[in-house]
Amino acid sequence: MPIARRLRAPLMLPCDETCSVSRDAVVDIDEQGRLGYCGPRVSAPEPDPNTVVQDCPGLLLPGMVNSHAHTPMTLLRGIGGELPLLRWLREAVWPAESRLRASDIRDGMRLGSLEMLSAGVTTSAEMYFAPEAVAEAVLEVGSRAVIASAVIDTPDLGDLGGWQGMVDGVSRWIDSDGLRFGPGERVELAYGPHSAYTLPPEALRLIGEQARERGALVHTHVAEAADEDVEQRRAHGSVPRMLAELGVLEGRFLAAHGVHLDDTDIVTLAEHGAGVAHCPGSNAKLASGTARFVDLLRAGVPVGLGTDGPSSNDDVDLREEIQLAGMLARLRDGDANAVGAAELLLAATRGGARALHRTDIGVLERGRWADVVQLDLDTPAFVRGADTTDERILSNLVWAAGADRVRDVWVAGEHVLRAGEPTRVERDSVLRSARAAARRIES
Repeated sequence: MPIARRLRAPLMLPCDETCSVSRDAVVDIDEQGRLGYCGPRVSAPEPDPNTVVQDCPGLLLPGMVNSHAHTPMTLLRGIGGELPLLRWLREAVWPAESRLRASDIRDGMRLGSLEMLSAGVTTSAEMYFAPEAVAEAVLEVGSRAVIASAVIDTPDLGDLGGWQGMVDGVSRWIDSDGLRFGPGERVELAYGPHSAYTLPPEALRLIGEQARERGALVHTHVAEAADEDVEQRRAHGSVPRMLAELGVLEGRFLAAHGVHLDDTDIVTLAEHGAGVAHCPGSNAKLASGTARFVDLLRAGVPVGLGTDGPSSNDDVDLREEIQLAGMLARLRDGDANAVGAAELLLAATRGGARALHRTDIGVLERGRWADVVQLDLDTPAFVRGADTTDERILSNLVWAAGADRVRDVWVAGEHVLRAGEPTRVERDSVLRSARAAARRIES
């Protein structure tokens, strides 16, 4: 495939298995928006005469993967902010969500998608209602999402309840439009059973069966709060063991949170190849606990990082989750060497892709989608710039650099953020629409 665009930069972190650092590097993008050669410029193939060559001062790395989010909740930031999880859901969130229109969800998702791109997050795993509106927003802004249509059975959400119709709707949509669609396969469809405590076992079993038939991901909350799954633990030992008995873990599976897991739960998830989305910021704010991040990694469980909803975090900046994951893991283990900068960066990129059972994103590697982020090195965070050791580059990136260092972003080879500004939508217009929707919901 001819090289359509070549990006050149002083530094490139492909987020390969060893978290290597490449200097005076090249990233090639073909006409389909997939990656070609990624590596040192001295070994790069000669570009075609028509290849667009772009110099990118700073550092190139793959777009980060937000492995668990409810991004349209940008509209609900700040509500119930002092409540623990279950009271927060029942007293604040679910009553507000029952008033949401599809247009509100689209506006909230547009705002959050733009916020994520500005922070170097190109893919998010979403669980929400009105999934068509979520997909519309993603395609408009130009980001990428795995959209799990929420399935829940609770009177708190009024007309949104009724799990059977929700499951049938997801299956019909996949059968009609395919598992992935849009330019650069920007949208993937998935099943989003909310949790074992909001659905009967027969619903979870059916979802597992329908998802396996279609090769779709099942994305659900697991063991987030200590008191959410008392009945399930009494009957099955734990939610992971319950899901294994029901066959839900046999296909592509993503457990969001996984805070209250014992050793047997971790082994169960590892044996089934299930992914876990670790959400340290939300779990800390809601006092839900701290997941066993290091134990999960050491057991071979694919672990990504997630922001959860922006009304419980309260943002979608995955760089904060990188730092929180590291600090909380070190505190939990009482060991400053419990997890290093390389493991933390990989959890936000390669690990997130693995948790979603995706092999086409999360790494700068030939054949994957060209989801690429350029960071500015001309900042105090990189006090030596590129002229320092690989170890210090990683340390500066993980522990010092913030989202404000993101300059340019490409998704499937398309330039969707240029010099910090979106290319497909107008930032002020997106914010105005979101504010109007938030005012209507709260009124």
